[in-house]
Amino acid sequence: MEQAISYNHIYLGLVSMAVSVLLVLSAGRPSIKPTRFQALIEGYLRFVRGMLKDNIGESGLKYTPLIAAIGLFIFFSNLLGMVPGLEAPTGNMNTNLAMALIVFLYYNFEGIREHGLSYFKHFMGPIKPLAPFFFVVEIISHIARPITLSLRLFANMKGGAILLLALVGIAINNPFTMALSPVALVFIIAIKFLAVFIQTYVFMILSVVYLAGAIVHEEH
Repeated sequence: MEQAISYNHIYLGLVSMAVSVLLVLSAGRPSIKPTRFQALIEGYLRFVRGMLKDNIGESGLKYTPLIAAIGLFIFFSNLLGMVPGLEAPTGNMNTNLAMALIVFLYYNFEGIREHGLSYFKHFMGPIKPLAPFFFVVEIISHIARPITLSLRLFANMKGGAILLLALVGIAINNPFTMALSPVALVFIIAIKFLAVFIQTYVFMILSVVYLAGAIVHEEH
């Protein structure tokens, strides 16, 4: 158990270094004629800003650093799991739960900061006589959010890694499958690579939706 934890710390360190180097490189003076790297970073930031504007509005642009950082960290964590012999930090429940709790605490903090104690009114539901019932349901629903965020990411990343290991094991132990294994391996790697992007996006968009629910619920 201690060895597994130390390995996960190493993987987290590698991802943190990769994200830090990327941010340092992107912090340089932008060129009028952008390089491919600059265009890639600007495109990513436009994507994040568009996500926030669509769900929150112009006021949501201030959350760009948070959502962009979460996206980069999850993407590189997922990508690390594609390297043979290494494991994605997002394949560890502790890592995912830590990120999910950050989102959970932050959007509730922002909701209270934006609306004060009236933030808790949206926990009461639209029908006053049923307010106690709605309150309990909403509290349970909100508490479940960091758990579901963590489990969704964990299951997809861990499941993909186990599937790859199983395919390699079958190919080694059963020579008759060697002819089909390369095709299956390429297919599974392609699916897993697609999951790297999809799971990053899912975590990001859900974080934005939770922020939107806390910030703009008074307007609906």
